[in-house]
Amino acid sequence: MKYIIATLGCKVNQYESEAMEQLLRARGHERSEKGEAELVIVNSCAVTAEGERKARQTLRRLAKENPGALLAVCGCWSQVAPEAAAELGANVIYGTGDHLGFLEAIEGAAERRSIPDTKRFRPFEELPAGAYAGHARASLKIEDGCDNFCSYCIIPHARGRVCSLSVEKCAAAAAELAARGYREAVITGIEIASYGKDLPGKPTLTDACEAMCAAAPELRLHLGSLEPRCLTEEAVARLQKLNICPHFHLSLQSGCDATLKRMNRKYDTALFYAVVERLRAAFPNCAITTDLICGFPGETEEEFEETLTFIRRCDFAAMHVFPYSVRPGTPAAKLEQLPQRVKTERAARAIAAAEEMELNYLRAQLGRTLTVIFETEVNGFSRGHSENYVEVCAEGESLRGLVKNVKITGLQGKMLVGSVL
Repeated sequence: MKYIIATLGCKVNQYESEAMEQLLRARGHERSEKGEAELVIVNSCAVTAEGERKARQTLRRLAKENPGALLAVCGCWSQVAPEAAAELGANVIYGTGDHLGFLEAIEGAAERRSIPDTKRFRPFEELPAGAYAGHARASLKIEDGCDNFCSYCIIPHARGRVCSLSVEKCAAAAAELAARGYREAVITGIEIASYGKDLPGKPTLTDACEAMCAAAPELRLHLGSLEPRCLTEEAVARLQKLNICPHFHLSLQSGCDATLKRMNRKYDTALFYAVVERLRAAFPNCAITTDLICGFPGETEEEFEETLTFIRRCDFAAMHVFPYSVRPGTPAAKLEQLPQRVKTERAARAIAAAEEMELNYLRAQLGRTLTVIFETEVNGFSRGHSENYVEVCAEGESLRGLVKNVKITGLQGKMLVGSVL
């Protein structure tokens, strides 16, 4: 069949869509252009109400653009709201697991549902590693599920409990990626800081990183979003000895301890800041980025000011800022909500602070030499990402897929400009 895959949400969904595409091609199916698809797959997100809205909108749009196509939905939205997907005409509805079974159901061209019970333990589903543009970077999923149950989040109900790929299989997957020519592996999962808690002996994320680096010394590892509690003094000291990208995305969500408690986050600002300082001491010039929710239920103006003060103290290289979005089915949805105008206004103030900090970090890169994996090429200029995950542009052709040292000489918007050494 000719197919289209629409992917919404996080890097785990991106990884799983790439894996499904590899499996589809191996089974003889072909990617389609708009209006020609016989199969439409929507890999959906449910992290916010907006994510659900986009899933519904995407399914409607693709069904209209590809009349007569088989409609198939998987991911977090169809896991928690399969009836809604059915009402929109989806023929095959799966959740967040058994992607091979999902594809087999599609090939059977029969209406079918399979929504796993997320309250029961599910073993880790092994899928092919996904490639990024340029064939120099690949994603490697080593964990799924979350046990944190933050008060605003539906994902533990959509993805289930933590399940992990064994340390030995992590190492083997890294070695395979290196043998295939990849230069960087993005280590991803729903909550990789919890990696290994379900495995015998309870290995940690650091244990897995050491095994992967030993199996593929030339492959640099880029860690996905991290909960700060996993970055103890011992863990950071061990990571410092490995081929780890100096970019750390630490989930903050709020810089106010009272708000963090209402969110059911498992750390406070003192612990978070200690981790920031620890990383900067171990990885000079590292980029520390974060997520921030503005206007969480009960957040006062004084509490938000605490957050603004704290994010400036942390001096993040970049931030993802979101006004709080009510997610039905979560404890936070039952709390008294702030007016939308308050949430929007606070998000705007946080974004302004984030823009200032990001520009300062980018300016600090001028004159430095960064290692860049080049991914695209247009009109004689090549673009890629540095080890600290900043976009870099340099003059030169035939660099796609290569790793080069680049002397940073300028800044265009949020992109560094330099010369290949």
